[in-house]
Amino acid sequence: MIIRLEQPQDYREVENLTREAFWNVYRPGCTEHYVLNQYRDNPDFIPELDFVMEEYGRIIGHVMFSKAEIILNDGSHFPSWTFGPISIHPDYKRKGYGLKFLNYALEKAKAMGIGLLQMEGNIDFYKHAGFDLASKLHIHYHDMPRDAEVPFFLAQELIPGYWDDREGDYTPPKGYFVADENPEAFEAYEATFPPKEKKVLPGQLFQ
Repeated sequence: MIIRLEQPQDYREVENLTREAFWNVYRPGCTEHYVLNQYRDNPDFIPELDFVMEEYGRIIGHVMFSKAEIILNDGSHFPSWTFGPISIHPDYKRKGYGLKFLNYALEKAKAMGIGLLQMEGNIDFYKHAGFDLASKLHIHYHDMPRDAEVPFFLAQELIPGYWDDREGDYTPPKGYFVADENPEAFEAYEATFPPKEKKVLPGQLFQ
């Protein structure tokens, strides 16, 4: 297993991997591969934390990180970060690759001085990498009531004392909504991939 930085020649393979990993998971089809395609030119994208995982010369995993921010109770902007999409090829899921990959990326992020991460995901997996409900750190999801315990909104303080028991509201980076904001461009991009069946499945967040 090798973990390295993504290179331009990897882009299409990584986007196809991302499409395979997320297809029909959170919605019929997926948009994560288009988010990645557009995000590499976003000023919030962090190229030093744009990693791929290889096994026997095949890319089986990818993760990217982004700058973000929290609006504190006093209205000031507090620097923070997020990551994702994080993708593991379906053939390699539930074999420990994802956790090893994520822990490696988190160590690199911490070494760069990244003190606080928020993300959206399944706590049953991400708790093994140190994440917990963001509400326990008094970080609130932007479109939810402050007293709501949002089960998919997670956070972790990578550097102890970085957050220092503040309170505020987090909004995902604008670039994460590019497919919703530009549906025709997304459909044109999606058409460059082999057709796949979109399915409505139990547990999807968006249908």
